[in-house]
Amino acid sequence: MAKKSAISAWESLFRAQVTVMRTLSAEFPRDADLSLTEYDVLHTISKQENRSIRMRDLRTQVLLTQPSVSRLVDRLIERGLLSKCPEPDDGRGAIVRLSDAGYELYRHCAVQHGRSIIDHVGSALTSEELAQLESLCEKLRRSVDGAGAPPVA
Repeated sequence: MAKKSAISAWESLFRAQVTVMRTLSAEFPRDADLSLTEYDVLHTISKQENRSIRMRDLRTQVLLTQPSVSRLVDRLIERGLLSKCPEPDDGRGAIVRLSDAGYELYRHCAVQHGRSIIDHVGSALTSEELAQLESLCEKLRRSVDGAGAPPVA
């Protein structure tokens, strides 16, 4: 019975996530010329101290493969949204920093994207249900992270 419940719960979680993401993607600000994936990178970096992060840490916190993260970061650098410098403690590594222009673009999108999240997620669940959903998702994520999976911000 537990196996069937786990599979059913996963299918429900997965399908809800895909449905919500499709809607949020369709409503994502088009005037910003920024994809949701690029937004995720800017969001992740914006939450770090000094709005900077080691590349190797960024790779573990976004849902992209290592080569994809590197290419995406390079594109964002070309657009002036990020900068990259050598890591002081490890000459092989690099630190990625959110530029002022990158932060402004992130904030512009975050306001509109946040409204969509509130409209679709916040309106569907009570405050208690939202807290429970967050708690359950964190519990699930920690159980998988403990098994060696990379953390996702």
